[in-house]
Amino acid sequence: MFKKILVANRGEIACRVFRTAKRMGIATVAVYSDADARAPHVLMADEAVRLGPAPAAESYLKADLILAAAKATGADAIHPGYGFLSERESFAKACAEAGIAFVGPPANAIAAMGDKIESKKLAKAAGVNVVPGYLGEIADTDEAVKIASDIGYPVMMKASAGGGGKGMRLAWSEQDVREGFEATKREGLASFGDDRVFIEKFIEQPRHIEIQLIGDQHGNILYLGERECSIQRRHQKVVEEAPSPFVTPEMRRKMGEQAVALARAVGYYSAGTVELIVSGADKTGDGFYFLEMNTRLQVEHPVTEAITGLDLVEQMIRVAAGERLAFTQDEVTLTGWAIENRVYAEDPYRGFLPSTGRLVRYAPPAAQETPYGAVGGDGYVRVDDGVAEGGEVSMFYDPMIAKLITWGNTRDEAADLQVAALDRFELEGLGNNIDFLSALMQHPRFRSGALTTGFIAEEYPEGFEGAPADASLQRKLAAVATVLDLIQAARAVEISGQLAMPTLSSERVVLIGGERFDISVDGHAGGMLVSFTDDAAPLDIATGWQPGQRLAQFRIDGEELLSVGVKRTRAGWTLRTRGAAHDVKVYAPRVAELARHMIEKIPPDMSRFLLAPMPGLLTRIEVGEGEKVEAGQPLAVVEAMKMENILRAEKAGVVKAINFAAGDSLAVDAAILEFE
Repeated sequence: MFKKILVANRGEIACRVFRTAKRMGIATVAVYSDADARAPHVLMADEAVRLGPAPAAESYLKADLILAAAKATGADAIHPGYGFLSERESFAKACAEAGIAFVGPPANAIAAMGDKIESKKLAKAAGVNVVPGYLGEIADTDEAVKIASDIGYPVMMKASAGGGGKGMRLAWSEQDVREGFEATKREGLASFGDDRVFIEKFIEQPRHIEIQLIGDQHGNILYLGERECSIQRRHQKVVEEAPSPFVTPEMRRKMGEQAVALARAVGYYSAGTVELIVSGADKTGDGFYFLEMNTRLQVEHPVTEAITGLDLVEQMIRVAAGERLAFTQDEVTLTGWAIENRVYAEDPYRGFLPSTGRLVRYAPPAAQETPYGAVGGDGYVRVDDGVAEGGEVSMFYDPMIAKLITWGNTRDEAADLQVAALDRFELEGLGNNIDFLSALMQHPRFRSGALTTGFIAEEYPEGFEGAPADASLQRKLAAVATVLDLIQAARAVEISGQLAMPTLSSERVVLIGGERFDISVDGHAGGMLVSFTDDAAPLDIATGWQPGQRLAQFRIDGEELLSVGVKRTRAGWTLRTRGAAHDVKVYAPRVAELARHMIEKIPPDMSRFLLAPMPGLLTRIEVGEGEKVEAGQPLAVVEAMKMENILRAEKAGVVKAINFAAGDSLAVDAAILEFE
């Protein structure tokens, strides 16, 4: 077994590998850029080596610096994590030449699967179902249009070396191909140094399902069940679960056997994933097609660990050290259900714009030791992260803050645990998608299992505005706000030295979501009994909340536990729970009537401006001053996170002024141009 492992990565995945390595008694080495000098993964490792400046191209992508760090610290193995150098054939070769074990597959397997065009040819030869398409090189847009027409719309244009959702465009018509082909080429070149593009048939009602593989260096290759990864945004996975609610045991066997055949064809070992696009309309069990093979550990590997009881990082390390797998295919069992949500630094209320900045408050919901491979019991919550309170989410790296994993005996139990854990997740200082994730977990269509890769676009066509609160939740929040208000008032009386609680009125008028609740409260030894004048059943509420705490937990009627993020406002409270922030106004009865006549400040009208939806680089202006434009017409192109975003006119108008030029950097909400 290895004595010391260097992790050629950062953040959550570096911390993840270190935890398993330490449990196995293996010393650890971290590498870091200037932006990560005080990051959790650096503090967790036994040793740490600086690579260089913050940009990945000058630090984490410098193979020579990483190998030098391994030699300097005496590391006899390197785990690449995911992203960065994890799927670079050249890095795996360089490790071998330096006499350092690469904790991953052989270089030739990385090369074979790294090119999307060549990998599809190999898959077809190995007897794996492949999507109809054109795998040759495409010279220009005109040829792309002809190929797309021959295949039949809709088609997907993909960068050959792409990954992570970059370099992909869906085309429903010739116009879409003409608009998107060159952009796809540019994204491929900018992100992967390769501008080749291929075109394939787009599978309708598509589900994204993947098979986890593990193989050793002695010819044993096993499949560890599937993961459902259909809930995506811009081809980037948001929610993953195992098993899939769609896959039958027979379908699982067919998928698994084809995935193993492909791995065997390229001499694969270590952990790897075969990604499949599956037609939700196909009832035969054969409507699945090869997409690509990821020759590394996946971000979503924890859900497979949760249902199999296997630590995949441990298996990778043991395989790299030459050990045989200690179990057979027949011994792989799937128990219960696991769901993973990716907590991102992005603002779902503003079109999921990327968010960067400092984590003013970071307190994840799970404090227990992460139970890698724990199966059974009543369910558990696991958090994989690589950030800490006071740290910064940088523009230089992936915006993922943490992964929230839950395991339950059933799918609904795992989803319920997600909702409860998301309510307890304290995260302040930058935009995040916690409300959105909670809304997904509660969505009736998600609960039914009727998933496709178009789920988010189909269910939130006008964007996200928070999960709706039903009448029952509104009533509970009205009661909660009243209890908070009385506790806050009692504290104020204590501080001022006035007469204590009995002099305070226990009646309140509460406004929430356009509804009014007239409430009275009677205290008792265990909490407060909240009554409503509309004769609805009273709610018995107990809480240990103290003024100043950001998170409050309420036991309602002795059973339900409701976790609520709490923020004081001028006229009440902002209560964040169950996938939305609720503005709750709380008044004493004599003040409530006065509040009805208060004038609300109306925000300025910005509809005459084209605003930058995110920070980024303005790469093109498509119109000129004085030009008439029609609804849907492209106005400008902004590049952010190496992806091009076309900004279009929302309605017809005339361009009055252009305030920026191509090449300018834009802040969020910068007024790029103004209309008459």
